[in-house]
Amino acid sequence: MNKADVVVVGGGLAGLTAAIYAAKAGKRTIVIEKQDRLGGRAITNKKEGAYFNLGGHALYQGDAHETFRELGLRLSGKQPSIDAYGLWKGRLNTLPTDVKSLFATPLLSWRGKTELASLLMKLGKMDTRRYDRISVREWVEANLRDPMVRHVCYSLLRTASYVAGLDLPAAGPVLKQLQNALKGVLYLDRGWGELVEELRGKASELGVRFATNAKVVSIGTLDGAVQHVLCQDGTKIDTRYAVLATSPAVAHQLVPFAEQTSLRVWREQAVEVTAACLDVALRRLPRPKQQFVYGIDQTVFLTNQSRAAYLSDDGAQVVCLFKYQGKESDPDQDLRELEGVLDLVQPGWREELTVKQYLPRITVSHDFMHVNRRENPGPAVPEIGGLYVAGEWAAHGELLVDAATASAKRAIRHMLSLEGKGNILNGHRGIV
Repeated sequence: MNKADVVVVGGGLAGLTAAIYAAKAGKRTIVIEKQDRLGGRAITNKKEGAYFNLGGHALYQGDAHETFRELGLRLSGKQPSIDAYGLWKGRLNTLPTDVKSLFATPLLSWRGKTELASLLMKLGKMDTRRYDRISVREWVEANLRDPMVRHVCYSLLRTASYVAGLDLPAAGPVLKQLQNALKGVLYLDRGWGELVEELRGKASELGVRFATNAKVVSIGTLDGAVQHVLCQDGTKIDTRYAVLATSPAVAHQLVPFAEQTSLRVWREQAVEVTAACLDVALRRLPRPKQQFVYGIDQTVFLTNQSRAAYLSDDGAQVVCLFKYQGKESDPDQDLRELEGVLDLVQPGWREELTVKQYLPRITVSHDFMHVNRRENPGPAVPEIGGLYVAGEWAAHGELLVDAATASAKRAIRHMLSLEGKGNILNGHRGIV
């Protein structure tokens, strides 16, 4: 373990993806993870037969899905039904998600229905990159007239981005995420922990080595280039390349003289996205039809992921609720609000409860593309040769897990380009 071609710091989805592609390129690769298991925020906790992710996880038809398919992962699971309700002024109303529900919903006037139908038709062919420099709110206000259509659109875009306030997110990436969602969403059997295990197995087959319960404390450099990675227990791994699949704050902390590098800018501009998450396993659903709810005048969301995925060994229904948070949050108040939504959607749920998990403030994303960004992070730290960053925060137009996989591949692609080895990321070689 004292020498490697590539050291990946962090064993989440970005770190595992980077390790696999580095190993595919013939690099001796080590993944160092400070926790006792791999996966980061993609781990799954099993409680009394129920599989709970760390909050609601859904795999859209974006970069991550394409990457995992390319790697030959099974991705066992199904697409859920899109029959949905909108929570507006304390009442549930049919949410327009297809032609039938569009005409049936009482939320919109005929004029509003026509405007929303036109938007959904245009969205599929829209070049979303044109809107990378304006906020979601600016885009909505400029393109939609009907007030209720705006409210519904805000709800959909909030769910696509996980961001409560929509004055900050760049519209382009969020619209792209909504495009991907409309192509189909996958809920994974036994949670995302199964996905992590598949990635770990794929990495192991390629010769990647793992060190868990190991904490990196410093990236050693000499003459402006990576020389080694130092762990808390004194282990020093000599390497030319280090991929920091950590948060921007941790990446900054690990690098001496980080204040003189782009890591300082990336840390300072980062805007963390958090959510309160409540998962419950119910013996049965008191209201079987009410399984998918968007908050319209509340920043909440509810989905029964068991309607599409195997998430309980005894047939319980695993329902996930979350509240998109701002800078300030009250854990007790957030829980009361989420339980209140569950009271409305599934009255009597407490009598059916077998087990629950409440996460009062979980990090959804350490950063995202927003209008106050000065620059997009990575893949390389330009001031230090051989140093790279990866993670959902190192986005160049992607969101969430798509940004994690895309940034990991960017890092390895850049690494290989410096060696003139060509691009093997899509199964063929060619100069990058």
